[in-house]
Amino acid sequence: MISLNLLIFLPVISILFVAFAPERFAKIITLVISTIAFLLSVYLYRQIDIGNPEFQLVSRYFWLGYYDSTVQQWVSYSDVKYIVGIDGISGLLIMLTTLLFPISVLFSWQRNYPNARLYFSLLLLLETALLGVFCSLDILLFYIFFEVTLIPVYFLIGIWGGKDRFKASMKYLVYNLFGSLLMLIAILYLGYTAGNMVNGGVFTTDYMKVRNAQLGLSVQQWLFIGFALAFAIKSPLFPFHTWIADTYSNTTVGAMLVALLVKIGIYGFIRYTLPLLPEACVYFAPLMSILATCGIIYGAILAMKQPDMKRLLAYSSVSHIGFIILGIFSINEEALSGSVLQLINYSISTGALFLCIGMLAIRNNERSVLIFDYQGVAKVMPVFTFFFVFSAVSSVGLPGLNSFVGEFLILLGSYSSTVVNVKPYVVISTTGVIFAAVYMLYMLRKVLFGNVESEKVQNLKDISIRERLVLAPLIVLMLVIGLYASILLRSIQPVADNIVQKVKISQKDKVVEKVR
Repeated sequence: MISLNLLIFLPVISILFVAFAPERFAKIITLVISTIAFLLSVYLYRQIDIGNPEFQLVSRYFWLGYYDSTVQQWVSYSDVKYIVGIDGISGLLIMLTTLLFPISVLFSWQRNYPNARLYFSLLLLLETALLGVFCSLDILLFYIFFEVTLIPVYFLIGIWGGKDRFKASMKYLVYNLFGSLLMLIAILYLGYTAGNMVNGGVFTTDYMKVRNAQLGLSVQQWLFIGFALAFAIKSPLFPFHTWIADTYSNTTVGAMLVALLVKIGIYGFIRYTLPLLPEACVYFAPLMSILATCGIIYGAILAMKQPDMKRLLAYSSVSHIGFIILGIFSINEEALSGSVLQLINYSISTGALFLCIGMLAIRNNERSVLIFDYQGVAKVMPVFTFFFVFSAVSSVGLPGLNSFVGEFLILLGSYSSTVVNVKPYVVISTTGVIFAAVYMLYMLRKVLFGNVESEKVQNLKDISIRERLVLAPLIVLMLVIGLYASILLRSIQPVADNIVQKVKISQKDKVVEKVR
């Protein structure tokens, strides 16, 4: 039987083949392995019952321990194990991750990277780290995979980035290491506290055990700060977003970064803060809603002022993430389902936009893609224009396409939340939809239409068959999800309902204790 372990470690094991292969074969091996990983993820997803909100395909192995032959059993120094499993939400995120990797490899197919074997080896390491994040059911194991993502991204930016790549890579690393250190402290404290409550006094990071610990509000509040800072920086949530523009504008894998790395921060909020720290989530919900609303407006305003298309999309990401965070901390079933769906939509739509902008950058061998340098692109690249416009209107939430469904569920569910009152923030946040249309349509008008005046544009060739194949799956997903969102919601809804119900139960128990 094929297990999750094969899917998780297949990419990193394949680095051996890439490392010893001729440079020209490195990308071929990476494409083959990443395609196999996608097919494996689809197969494993089809093995789970999407109506069951609990984890499935679970594997457990002793990690920090040894086999004692005198008693003929494994003895563990602490209850820290290698545990992996998936549910409906993590299954979808895994499939999306494995889909975007072969697309990213195809996107960079004609580029001649110096030391290509190292470049593609880092991509495979990043894929394993991301898959491990979504599969981990031990909190310390999650932390390890979470940290491993920093290594390949740091080198991908630092070696193959733009002129400010060293500054961007260090900024990315320092910001995320700071947040991760706080999360590690929180994990250690949580392990000791939960161990005393549910594991006979033995330190434990087993997710299934820790979520049964009845932690006091003050303890939850401090733990929430440790976890939330790490996830907010990774997301990135306002005001922890200052690394994002430099990072995205100085990397050759901008589409991958925006589509994949952001997901693990949001996933952390959904998987760890809500189920493990429910009372703290309710307590901090107003603050998180304020930050989310500020991010929506602030990110949109900054996006409107950017002359560089990559930086425009970076700040638009801050705005989009604000909507997702608002839905999560509304503590509402529909809003949480919408946030998960919007996370998937965001990865698809914004990822496609980064790919389109990357295609323009590759044609002129440049990093910065300035809006005013590309007037009249539609006249020389009609096929590219179709894909670019389709991705842009999907990103702003055009009815009938994917992002509209996610935003609608977030706003509807948040406004009707009975756990926390976020109505004022919902009303303010709706203006972000208008701002998104303004900066995205402005970019389309300036880049695509008007007279061709620049030699950069005159010499452009329309996208090739390979590039159309890169964008086509994302365009299909935008349309299919927009018209038939239930294909994803039937997998998301049971898990989202289960998470929100646990938060609501914790609130009821708190009220009962006060009455007593």
